[in-house]
Amino acid sequence: MSLDALTKMVKEKATQNVSLGHTVLFDMGDDGAIFWDGTQNPAVISNDKAEAETTLKLSSASLQKMLDGGMNATLAYMTGSLKISGSMGVALKINAMMED
Repeated sequence: MSLDALTKMVKEKATQNVSLGHTVLFDMGDDGAIFWDGTQNPAVISNDKAEAETTLKLSSASLQKMLDGGMNATLAYMTGSLKISGSMGVALKINAMMED
């Protein structure tokens, strides 16, 4: 799946949920990045590799599975498919939003 398609899916998740109140970076290495600025209302989603409170490092395939509901973020973290730096609380909020 393309970066544009993944970005669109993250935007849809952001609009379906209440304000996050934090910044998150989905770092997919060479496949790009998605920055979620949940401090603004509505949330601003971009492909900037900006400084964030929480960074989720994962492959684009893993992000797609999480967005599609085919992979639980907790399982991805426990198996090493997802690495988290920054606030674990924010990561848990993202996990809950992905499951909605």
